[in-house]
Amino acid sequence: MLPTIEWKGKHIRMIDQRKLPARVEWVVCKTDKNVIRAIRSMVIRGAPAIGVAAAMGLALGSEDIRACTYDAFERRFREMADRMVKARPTAVNLRWAVERMLLLVQEMAGVDPEEIRIALREESEKILSEDIAINVKIGEHGNKVVPRKAVILTHCNAGSLATGGYGTALGVVRAAHEAGKKIEVIADETRPWLQGLRLTAFELMEEGIPVTVIADSAAGSLMRQGKVDLVITGADRIAANGDVANKIGTYQVAVLAKENRIPFYIAAPLSTIDLRIPSGGKIPVEERDPSEVSHFRKIPIGPPGVKAYNPAFDVTPGKYVTGIITEKGILKPPYGKKIKGLFRK
Repeated sequence: MLPTIEWKGKHIRMIDQRKLPARVEWVVCKTDKNVIRAIRSMVIRGAPAIGVAAAMGLALGSEDIRACTYDAFERRFREMADRMVKARPTAVNLRWAVERMLLLVQEMAGVDPEEIRIALREESEKILSEDIAINVKIGEHGNKVVPRKAVILTHCNAGSLATGGYGTALGVVRAAHEAGKKIEVIADETRPWLQGLRLTAFELMEEGIPVTVIADSAAGSLMRQGKVDLVITGADRIAANGDVANKIGTYQVAVLAKENRIPFYIAAPLSTIDLRIPSGGKIPVEERDPSEVSHFRKIPIGPPGVKAYNPAFDVTPGKYVTGIITEKGILKPPYGKKIKGLFRK
């Protein structure tokens, strides 16, 4: 598996996911503003990966804060954190990582800024290593719901490229494959960025896991024909009641799965659960540039001047979700009390 993001000396480098699978290119970020730009422009994407990038970006940016006192450093750091948290609004892992870094700074009140900078770098590395370990745990738990022989449908990319490593939804696929199960994956192409075609297929082919790409609109037909055994996707934010925000198109896949009596699972770390959001209707849904729909690599594919609408995510009500696979186990509905119980342990 290629590393999604890593420290390279004093700088951060991340795979430019816009260029995959044609070529592997690295984007080097030398400032926190570079990291924000990379997040916004989809150089790096996937909720856990964005969280890791935010933590690293803040540690990187702290090196440029010219302050001799704690108060001056803390004030500048908070301003930088406010900019970082606005990079993308839906994926809650970004805010979670920013708040964790802010808490570290607050806990070091009165300490020399240079010591804080060192601690921030170490914390960002810890967040990365923790994310990989969490994904492996998600895979172990998720493997329990995968039959010995199964065709798994997934939407968007929730693999190592969307996380610190290993993956959430694809982490379950990897764990099942490593356990010797006969696994095949059907990957929705995932318009308009084609993450299923470009990224999910790329990852699985690299590891020798059988994968077939379909148009997003073909999923229901395959389900009806009995060609899908279960569906597993990732998530960008999970509300306190179990409603799930994920890549646009996930909702229709969940509804089709329910109609065809096919289990629909979400694989996500606890950091994706947002207890401050009571239900999916309160989750902010990012709207991106309409040209991502009407153009392909800046080439128009529709009539000149056509209007386009481009929500990046949709919300799937918890009633369509068979289970939520986390690093602490698999949650089953009703989700409200069970989700809250996870954070009391």
